[in-house]
Amino acid sequence: MRNRCVSRLPATIQYAPVIKARVITCSDSAAEGTREDRSGPAVRDILEKNGFEVDAVVIVHDDCDAIATAIENGTGDGARLIVTTGGTGIAPRDVTPEATMRVCQRVVPGFGELMRSTSLAKTPMASLSRAQAATRASALVVNLPGSVNGARENLLAVLHLIPHALELLSGERVEKHP
Repeated sequence: MRNRCVSRLPATIQYAPVIKARVITCSDSAAEGTREDRSGPAVRDILEKNGFEVDAVVIVHDDCDAIATAIENGTGDGARLIVTTGGTGIAPRDVTPEATMRVCQRVVPGFGELMRSTSLAKTPMASLSRAQAATRASALVVNLPGSVNGARENLLAVLHLIPHALELLSGERVEKHP
């Protein structure tokens, strides 16, 4: 008598490639050690819980050169996703979007639109945010607000888009669109 519980079909293993990410906190006070960086670790936790491999959380001053260099270093080290926190407002030291565009090629407007739209449900000040995403070769750079809640909410608003965006940026033929 045959064992009816044993399948004769070969097992298939499905896997998703691990996406290497880096988090960059853009904050003078965190860089000087006068304020604890809480948004960077919060972003790292969300990314890791969603299958990303975060190689580092880097803290830099609110300075265009420092931020642009940190983004270049991240992609140079193989990160396909760079997530920045801080510097997306309209204060004079908020320069993260400008630094990002110094080293990126294209803005992805839908990311910023979705983040602001989501934030408007929480605060009427959301329209003052300059949160955005841009492409650097096959990498994606996402600029989030610096507050812990703002960083979390904005990342969660666009998180579902990131794997497909990176798939498209890879240059490989995409057979299936979500």
